[in-house]
Amino acid sequence: MRHDEPHHDEVQLAERLRDEYPGRLKVQVFENRREDEALSMILRALDTNRDGKLSEAEKESARIILYGHSWGGSAVVELARDLARQNVPVLLTVQIDSVAKIGQDDRVVPANVERAVNFYQPSGLIHGASKITAADPARTQILGNYRFDYDAKPIACHGYPWYDGLFYRAHTEIECDPRVWSRIESLIRSELSSAEASLATTEAPR
Repeated sequence: MRHDEPHHDEVQLAERLRDEYPGRLKVQVFENRREDEALSMILRALDTNRDGKLSEAEKESARIILYGHSWGGSAVVELARDLARQNVPVLLTVQIDSVAKIGQDDRVVPANVERAVNFYQPSGLIHGASKITAADPARTQILGNYRFDYDAKPIACHGYPWYDGLFYRAHTEIECDPRVWSRIESLIRSELSSAEASLATTEAPR
């Protein structure tokens, strides 16, 4: 999908968060093949003194949330690994019917991620990882591996190409399931609230 595709919940959620946290939150959607661009954007945003490198304080200030569907879910884990190589922490990763690209492992969450959650469905030619685990359970909390089924109660997906419903219906349905996105949005908002509270405490006058 394109980064500005209006029918997709990934884009709609980003727009809501961007509108509700103006000047306090940087939100960007990337195509799954643009992991390098996403990494560059994050590192630039963290480099607050613009000296071209990240200090330990700048790394510790990171409050990063990553979410993605299908290959985008795999890209989320790879991006978290890229950030781990830079010693940058990640608050939360969200995988929605994550499908690993060749040469990638989307089932093991790197230790720089504090919390991770996985939503998947088991049907069709394309279906996501049913279980994610932590590379280091002492550092990463797996919030859950949540299964959704659409055989009995299909979801209507509006604005998607006809072939999505023909060839990988259930894989598309989990992407447009309002129940899934309600839970994702709730998780993200909870993380944002905690992050803001933490920053407020840190910045309070002494």
